[in-house]
Amino acid sequence: MKDLSNEIIVHKKKGEIEYIQFRKLLEYPEIQHCYTTRIGLDFRKDKGDNLIKESYKKICTELKIDEQNIVKPHQTHTDRIERVDEKVCLNEVDGIITNKKGIVLATTSADCTSLLFYDPVKKVIGSVHSGWRGTLKKIGQKTVLKMKEEYGCEPKNIICCICPHIRKCHFEVENDVEKLFRDEFSYLGNIDEIIEKTEIIDGKQKYHIDTTLINKMILEDVGIDSSNIYDSGLCTVCKKDTFHSYRADKEESGRNSAIITLV
Repeated sequence: MKDLSNEIIVHKKKGEIEYIQFRKLLEYPEIQHCYTTRIGLDFRKDKGDNLIKESYKKICTELKIDEQNIVKPHQTHTDRIERVDEKVCLNEVDGIITNKKGIVLATTSADCTSLLFYDPVKKVIGSVHSGWRGTLKKIGQKTVLKMKEEYGCEPKNIICCICPHIRKCHFEVENDVEKLFRDEFSYLGNIDEIIEKTEIIDGKQKYHIDTTLINKMILEDVGIDSSNIYDSGLCTVCKKDTFHSYRADKEESGRNSAIITLV
C-alpha cells in the first residue's frame, strides 16, 4: 500500500493494520489519537460485535490505550454533542467531548467527515461525525461552542483536524441537496466556489459540493484560527483501497474510526 504521509499526516503501518495520525496532535504527549484505514480494521456495527471488538483491540493495543474505556455514540446525523464524564451509552449523538483522562472517544464514518478537536490549554478533546447533514447543521461549529460552554475553552486555542472524507471531487448531488447547501451557506460569500455545477445525467443536473471548505469557514467563523485547522487532504473515494468508502463500496462498505483520548 502506498504511503499517504504528507506535511499534515503520518501514515503508519504496523503488522496487519494501518492508520493515520496528525503531525500537529503528535506534538502533545498527553493525548493519543488516530484515524483508521480499512487495512485490518472495520468498525461497522451490523457486521458483528466480534469484528468491532477485535478491531478496537488491535488499534488500542497499537496506541497503548484501553479499549474497555471506548465511548462510541450511536450516530444518526444529528447536531447533538454530549459531554462525557464516564463510559456511557449515547443514542442519537454525533459529537462527544471530554476532559477526563482515560476515556477513549470514537466516532465512525465511511465518506462522512470526522473532526478531531483538542484544546491544549484546557486539556479538552472531541471526536465528531459531520456527514453532509451534520455539516448543514454546523455540528463542527457547535462542538466549539459546546467546548466553550462546558469547559471554558477559548476557540482561538482549539486545534481541529479534518480526517479523510469524501471531497468535492466525488461528493456529487442533485438539485434537492444543492438547494439545501445554497440556502444555508450563501452568506459565506463564495457559494460558487463551494458548489460547482457539473454534467446533466438522465435529465438531472449534477453538482459537486465542497464540504471541506464549508467546515473550515464555519470553524473560523466561530473563532478557530485558520492556522489551527489541519486538513488531511485525503479523499476516501479516491483512496478507496485504503479507506472504507460508502460511495465506492455501497452496502458492502465498512467503517473507519476517529479516535482520541487523554492519557
